[in-house]
Amino acid sequence: QVQLVESGGGSVQAGGSTSLTCTASGHTSSTTTMAWFRQAPGKEREGVARFCTGSSSTYYADSVKGRFTISQDNAKKTLYLEMNSLQPEDTAMYYCAATSLDRCPFSMPDRAFPYWGQGTQVTVSS
Repeated sequence: QVQLVESGGGSVQAGGSTSLTCTASGHTSSTTTMAWFRQAPGKEREGVARFCTGSSSTYYADSVKGRFTISQDNAKKTLYLEMNSLQPEDTAMYYCAATSLDRCPFSMPDRAFPYWGQGTQVTVSS
């Protein structure tokens, strides 16, 4: 089992920045891919960014490419998401997720991730 706890986020004005942190505990050695997802009210959960540990590769949704940066520390215990040039459409609950599957560079839907954090809210005001 892997436990994930997100922190960071909060309220920010459009054009501003914030960052998220996901701290993993438990059987973290089994995880090969970690990701950030988000879900806005009334919308489906969508993948934001993904970090593949084996190749240290990163993948981003088109909507955040060039604005968000995902990174992971070497011990594989912490995942980060730096968010810049935020827009109101970035408002959502952001979730950290982890899996032992490695399908990089192919896309990985949320059902491929068995481990999830509780989420942290990001609200961007115009």
